[in-house]
Amino acid sequence: MSMCKSVALSVCALAAMAGSSQGGVLFSGSSGSLAASAMFEVSGSGQLVVTLTNTSSADVTVPAEVLTAVFFDLTGPTESFTRDSGLLAPGSVVVYDPDGQPAGGVIGGEWAYASGALNIGAPGTRAYGISSTGIGLFGPGDRFPGADLEPPTNPDGPQYGILSAGDDVATGNGGITGSGGMIKNAAVFSLGNAGANFDLSRIQNVYFFYGTALGEGGFIGVPTPGAASLLGAAGLIGLRRRR
Repeated sequence: MSMCKSVALSVCALAAMAGSSQGGVLFSGSSGSLAASAMFEVSGSGQLVVTLTNTSSADVTVPAEVLTAVFFDLTGPTESFTRDSGLLAPGSVVVYDPDGQPAGGVIGGEWAYASGALNIGAPGTRAYGISSTGIGLFGPGDRFPGADLEPPTNPDGPQYGILSAGDDVATGNGGITGSGGMIKNAAVFSLGNAGANFDLSRIQNVYFFYGTALGEGGFIGVPTPGAASLLGAAGLIGLRRRR
């Protein structure tokens, strides 16, 4: 393949990561040894794409250290998003599931999305949430498409929560190693019906939730607008240098 074609393909890949002309908006935060990020992007087909990552370098040894949900608010009108998909992020894997890796990387059946009534009990009365655990806010009808990889069908317990990037999978108590499945690093969720012109600046009050009970742990995410665009610019600079 010629260098020109190679550069063109790399530029296309970077554009796909950015998701839209807006780029992406990254929220990140930490508390003690816990750390997480959520990248919000708009796909070319008008989906709101959320990449949820456990960015901590610390080992995860108890369920309270598992990233299990992200909550957020929107300024302006209420949105009726649809649950389109939940997938392993590139480079991420499932551990502790005796059945191995999920077909096609689909983990949606273990995660749920809900809105509206969430503000009754969600942290900070936030109105939108994506979660792998029920905490009295998410039920079977809120699940993304996909097989039930670990019973019950109701979002429940720590299973298929997100372990840290630095987790040592050889350690952890029974709630971790006997969970029936955990995601190491990150997962990607697509919410339909956002529209290609969805304004990412409407996203606010992002909150990262840990564990399986309200009040168990969590922290606020701080926005870093244009992170995807910056990533794309850095990649292009690297391509120019190599060329």
